[in-house]
Amino acid sequence: MSSEGWLYLAVIIDLYSRSVVGWSMNTRMTADLVCDALEMALWRRNFPAGVICHSDRGSQYCSHAYQDRLRTHQLRHSMSRKGNCWDNACVESFFHSMKIEAIHYEPIMNREQLRQQVFEYIEVDYNRRRRHSALGYVSPMDYELKTSA
Repeated sequence: MSSEGWLYLAVIIDLYSRSVVGWSMNTRMTADLVCDALEMALWRRNFPAGVICHSDRGSQYCSHAYQDRLRTHQLRHSMSRKGNCWDNACVESFFHSMKIEAIHYEPIMNREQLRQQVFEYIEVDYNRRRRHSALGYVSPMDYELKTSA
């Protein structure tokens, strides 16, 4: 939360490399928020077909707009079981890490400052520098470079 109120973040994480490939921020948790994150992920991954997109059961993920985008791009939708945060553990872990590493101990920020802080955490720290035990203690970017060579 910022000094001006809530700022919502939706993320799409590639489970292969743990890279945040799509994300979007807005003052409201809407279908547009998650659709924008999905569009970014699709562009970054060159519009793959047949990929499984997992989410929780939030109304924004059940929306016609999001479901239509999944069908249009030939993506398969998977949803967590009701009330089971463990089904979406990778995303839950990301949000926990972001809060602890980038936001929790920072001074109260306005929305624009918070947007910048989140952008830097995702694009600079998390994807490029943060090491993951599941990846052999390398960053998502280094893992992708290593495994694509």
